[in-house]
Amino acid sequence: MSIYETLSHIQVELKAPKNLYNSFGKYKYRNAESILEAAKPLCAKHGCTMTVSDEVILIGSRYYIKATATVQDKDGNAASTTALAREDETKKGMDGAQITGTASSYARKYALNGLFCIDDTKDPDSDEYHNQTTAEPQRDTNAAAARLAARAECQRAVKSYCQKNNADEADAWKLISETIGKPSKDFTAEDWKQGQQIAEAWK
Repeated sequence: MSIYETLSHIQVELKAPKNLYNSFGKYKYRNAESILEAAKPLCAKHGCTMTVSDEVILIGSRYYIKATATVQDKDGNAASTTALAREDETKKGMDGAQITGTASSYARKYALNGLFCIDDTKDPDSDEYHNQTTAEPQRDTNAAAARLAARAECQRAVKSYCQKNNADEADAWKLISETIGKPSKDFTAEDWKQGQQIAEAWK
């Protein structure tokens, strides 16, 4: 049996449930760890090993994390897929390890998606998911209030940092948005809380 036939069996048998839950958006989602947890027993069952690796590459003037997900059989035959995620241009407010780790997690998830033919078009970081969810009117007033409160606290933290350090607020918001991975207009309450933590961690 070729490695691609073996991989096809794993793809058919793989069940990677969306076992994580966003309480504000009321949706379930999966991350790279969810996929790995589901795939490891199947790889063992079919006599394969699975690896996920990263490398930093320079494209133009920007650094990217290139993640490679590989399944290899006992004869050394392998099948791989890759995915890219861009590192932030600046490291203001976060050290290099944190910036790289965020990009690595994103790239690894989508490399695994490609390897195992997992469709994440309705996950929270896809346009389709965004269009479907934002088309619905906001009905939960408590959740909306929590989002507004979290936004206010995040704005306070950013303004406080910028005033103390003579920093530009536009640059601060750009960094927070790029770190979280979405524009601030799409932030959930949890995103605003994360933004607050990022701002309060700046020195």
